[in-house]
Amino acid sequence: MPQPGVTLASVVDTTRSLKPEPCTLVIFGGSGDLARRKLVPAVYNLLLDKVLPSNFAVLGLGRKTFSDEDFREICRKGIEEHSRRELDRGAWESFERHLFFQSGAIDEPSTFEQIRARLEKIEADLGVPDNRIFYLAIPPDSFAQACEGLKAAGLVRPPNGRTFSRVIVEKPIGHDLESAKQINAVIGNVFAESQIFRIDHYLGKETVQNLMVIRFANSIFEPIWNHKYIDHVQITVSEAEGVGTRAAYYEGSGALRDMVQNHILQLLCLVAMEPPYSLEPDVVRNARIDVLRCLKPIAGQDVERFMVRGQYTHGKVKSEDVPGYRRETGVAPDSTTETYVALKLFLENWRWSGVPFYLRTGKAMTKRASEVAVQFKDIPQILFNANPAAPQAPNVLALRIQPEEGLSLRIISKVPGSKAQTNPVEMNFTYGEAFGGQSPEAYERLLLDVMAGDASLFMRRDAVEASWAWITPILEGWRESGVRWLPEYRAGSWGPVEADRLIETDGRMWRKL
Repeated sequence: MPQPGVTLASVVDTTRSLKPEPCTLVIFGGSGDLARRKLVPAVYNLLLDKVLPSNFAVLGLGRKTFSDEDFREICRKGIEEHSRRELDRGAWESFERHLFFQSGAIDEPSTFEQIRARLEKIEADLGVPDNRIFYLAIPPDSFAQACEGLKAAGLVRPPNGRTFSRVIVEKPIGHDLESAKQINAVIGNVFAESQIFRIDHYLGKETVQNLMVIRFANSIFEPIWNHKYIDHVQITVSEAEGVGTRAAYYEGSGALRDMVQNHILQLLCLVAMEPPYSLEPDVVRNARIDVLRCLKPIAGQDVERFMVRGQYTHGKVKSEDVPGYRRETGVAPDSTTETYVALKLFLENWRWSGVPFYLRTGKAMTKRASEVAVQFKDIPQILFNANPAAPQAPNVLALRIQPEEGLSLRIISKVPGSKAQTNPVEMNFTYGEAFGGQSPEAYERLLLDVMAGDASLFMRRDAVEASWAWITPILEGWRESGVRWLPEYRAGSWGPVEADRLIETDGRMWRKL
């Protein structure tokens, strides 16, 4: 239910209606963790929400020799363990009839003929039109074989036809600018840009989507959302877990590639973008990419000035021992892969001139938390801020992305009593308390958008390449530095002391989450 004071009549839908079309979701890597933990539970919850078309199907693809019944059992366990809602027996009995599995290797051309034959039978049996969504939950080096195999088997329809073919691409899209261009070219040779949905699950989170609403639907914020009133912005994405079983992947990635290039830069775009003139997908995406084009380059000597990277050492996270990164299985003993990165950047445009943005992310930190915090400038040092030894706390708008989505606004209030004492207080909002129930998972919203053909929350080719164009000189600077030992931080802490110095040199401090 809406929060007290918010009537049902005041809950206004200003977005374009999502009308998901009947289709089949074809998951490459259908026997993998992503399908089991995220994708199938997301489709199941869309069914419970009654927004999924009645004539739909899910076809998992993989090398493992599974029957449909095997796949359904895996999906059932995945829903029991990872769905935000408990398994409902009646709903499951209806849902499982739409789940299928096809065994095969994508490097064998016959696999795609088998896929085509299987799809035609499933669609005929369930009355599903030949609308297909191909989800590439596979390593990037397999994208070319998958896309070319689909094209050779006649499974890719031209855009704007009677039925649709769409492809969803998981990160990482490359490891630098050149490799990103190559992957985009491979996919672009088979699918038109309007058919390609590059997914970033952060953009499907409620608080991230709410950033635009907070800014552009509230007259108290937009007039002061600029360098005249904002002192700085902090974006934090901290993870409590170490690399664990992902060590082999992480060794070739690191925090900058894994988190900053996609998730954090996309958050930055939503915080800093200009108001779009409509909610049409490309209008919104044009506004986001303009932010990337305004990023002041960090290259050469500036890499060391504005960047800090680190590795976690042995420590405890939630009372559990975490080995140092270089002692994780699959990590080279002399690795210089960063598990933590902090940076200061600037946007060279009129709105944000001179405003620093401080970004940080890391593994094996104190807690799992993601937040965007906008700190406003101090009030003049008179009246209630006249004591330089005890300055007033600044106003801060903090948008919490995880674990509990919501926002808070810090204001200064008078302490009750006869003295003119003041104290900072937090005005808090959470989705659960305000609207009741759990927010949909990010993949639920994003899959629904793909079914409806709405690309607003997905990255366009030029945005991917623009972010890599900014990131790549930093990677080159690190490589050329020849550093063989990174600053260290204890597992369970908030990062290396060098990161504290980065922001404290400017007279500011990292927020305590």
